[in-house]
Amino acid sequence: MRIRAALIAVALTGLTALSACSSGGASSASDTLKVGVSPVPHAEILKYVANDLASSKGLKIEVVEFTDYVQPNTALVDGSLDANYFQTVPYLETFTKESGAKVEWVQPVHVEPLGLYSKKAKKLDELPNGAKIAVANDATNEARGLKLLEANGLIKLKAVDQPTVRDLAENPKNLQFVPLEAAQLPRSLEDTDASVINGNYAIDAGLKPATDSLALEKAENNPNANGLVTRTELKDDKRIRDLAELLASQQVKDYIKQKYNGSVIPV
Repeated sequence: MRIRAALIAVALTGLTALSACSSGGASSASDTLKVGVSPVPHAEILKYVANDLASSKGLKIEVVEFTDYVQPNTALVDGSLDANYFQTVPYLETFTKESGAKVEWVQPVHVEPLGLYSKKAKKLDELPNGAKIAVANDATNEARGLKLLEANGLIKLKAVDQPTVRDLAENPKNLQFVPLEAAQLPRSLEDTDASVINGNYAIDAGLKPATDSLALEKAENNPNANGLVTRTELKDDKRIRDLAELLASQQVKDYIKQKYNGSVIPV
């Protein structure tokens, strides 16, 4: 999936998910802050901030949910959103490199460990020779998934920064890879031997990363924290600074720990 193509395609459809939202440049500090998020856990965390914490800053937040990884960025670029909270630094860097968009990372909030899940195997060594493994079809999450498999001894990768399924140095089990849009990965478990699933989609599908995964990314020193992103023109907007402060608060850290029990980890 090429982000540039997706950017054009979504723009042409008019971003129907946000048809009621206005677009344009920077807003005044008194305006409602429109923030695009994935439903789980991002929307849940942001709704907690909006309902329980934002009034302490005089901040009004509109939570806009998306079920894919493309529209939150395209909506931010066209001005339908003021910020988004769903992605990692590597994903953002790929997007900005391919689209040329003027958007910036504000700060990390939490880590959702990527996991390998299966309905057919209970342990890694039960995966058969020639097993069909689904991975995300965007460059960032494909690389994360392959690195997870390498870390658990299933494959070895060539020494490249962002490996793809074409960069296998060793594949002793002759694993067969099926690239899919990240949101489709939980459903793929019916048809694959195992699937590498992003934490937010795993949780949304009722999976418990800490206990249901065959393999799970380590949270320590994980470069794939999910965080707050805005347009360059809004990076010094008081509303953005206030939201960033709230997302980094001890109240939010405690909320994440209590609600997700290790499946989502505050930074």
